[in-house]
Parts: sequence; structure tokens; C-alpha cells
Amino acid sequence: MKILSFGAGMQSTALALMACENAKNPETPWPLVPVYDVVIFCDLGMEPPWVKNQVEFTRKACEWAGIKFVVLDSPLYSDFMQNFGERRTISIPWWTIREDGHKSKMPRNCTIDYKVELISKYVRWDLLGYRKGQRLRDEDRKAHEMHMGFSAEEARRCKESPNPMFVNRFPLVEMGLTRADNFAYIKDVWGLETKASACTFCPFHRNQFFSYLKKEEPEEYGRLLKVDELLRDKNPKPPMDSDLFISRSRKRIADLTPEDCQDGEYFDYRGQQVWNGF
Repeated sequence: MKILSFGAGMQSTALALMACENAKNPETPWPLVPVYDVVIFCDLGMEPPWVKNQVEFTRKACEWAGIKFVVLDSPLYSDFMQNFGERRTISIPWWTIREDGHKSKMPRNCTIDYKVELISKYVRWDLLGYRKGQRLRDEDRKAHEMHMGFSAEEARRCKESPNPMFVNRFPLVEMGLTRADNFAYIKDVWGLETKASACTFCPFHRNQFFSYLKKEEPEEYGRLLKVDELLRDKNPKPPMDSDLFISRSRKRIADLTPEDCQDGEYFDYRGQQVWNGF
């Protein structure tokens, strides 16, 4: 099978829509992009509002093209809020600082545990028909392609899959398409303006993102503050000697100043500077 791990950002949205074009066009305008057997989105429970719009747009496009589109509920947000400070939780790449001023960052395991593994279980049990505990058949070893929406500037992130079923594929990297190229394709061909996708509390966001939520999405901003307050008030298990922060400025979200928030990432589209959502 050929499977798209759909994050609903610019890159994976572009891949899904390219696959839809190929499904309807016998000339296959995007030869490196297959007509996917299934497009899978993992709903992590706390994402920017535009992500839902991009998911729904892509779902309808896949329905039009006859491509299976699946949404899996992933309990990353609920697990973290329930368990942080009480028992061991998933490692999210929080920014850290010790009393002596030493700065560092936590390891990133959230994508593997709450997206890749969830997709793997769905494919194994629901699509391939395995029973829990059943050993992998030889014909399924490295037999299925997992396509990832990494763009050309992210080529360093392209790695072999540790999963015994999958071989990773990165069509956008092979085509040399950047994030800006993906935005332009979706905007020009499909009429949809897209932004990046990540959990609302993802530490890779720039401070401008948090400022945007405060102004435009106060309810989502309030949920974000609760995550930040949990990091402030509780120590993880096992305990650490560092304070943890969502903001790369190593400040609490509520304490960010307007000057802190002039750090958004932009790219050029037809002579205009477009904020990418980070």
C-alpha cells in the first residue's frame, strides 16, 4: 500500500491534493505522487483553528477523487494534561533552563508515539487484518510506503522508517518543492490559503503564533495557558532540575511582550510576505 501520513499543514495538504489531481487526470501531472490507498490524519486534540479547515477541505477533495480519508483520535493532549506531574508522560521538546542558567531542550518523542505508532496500528489491524499479538508476515516486511510531507528545505529530516512494515518516501524533497511552493500550488490550483500544522502547545512555534492566538482565538489561547501553567506548577516524573517552557524565549506565555512576538516566519508569494503559521 501507499499511505500518506497527513499532518494537514502546507506540505502534506499539497501531497494529498496532488494525489487527487492524479486520480482524476489520466496524464498524471504529479508522477512522483501516487494515488494513495489511504490518507490518514491523527487528531491530537489541540491544534490551531485553521488545521480543522485544512482537514475538512482535504477530506472533501479526497472524497471527490475516490481516495480513502481516515481521521484517528490521538490522545496526546488529554494524556499530557491528565498525567503530567503524576506519572511519566511523553517527552515533548520543551525548552528548559536550570537555576545556574544552563539552557537545553527536551527530546522529541511525541510524533513517534502519538502519530507514527497510531498509524502503524491502524494499518496493521484495520487494513491488513492482523490480530493483536500476531507476528508480521514476511510479505508485509518493508512492503508498504509511508509518504511524508517534508519539503525541500527539510531534507535533513528524511530518515529510514524503524517500523518493519514501512519504507518512508518524501516526494516533495524529490521534486525540490519548498514550503512556499506548496502554498502557491494549493492557493493557485485549489484556491485554499494554508498555514503550518502543529499542536497549539508545540514548542517549535514562534512567539508570534502565541500572540496571534491571544488576539484572534482567545478560547484556544486560554487552553494554551493551562498547559503552560501545568509546566510551571508541577515537576515531571521522574523529577528534573530544570524549569520547562513552551516559548523558546523561556518565558511564560502570559509574560511575553510585544517585542518578544516579532519573530514570525514568512515567505514570499507573488511579491507579498506570507506568514507560514509558525
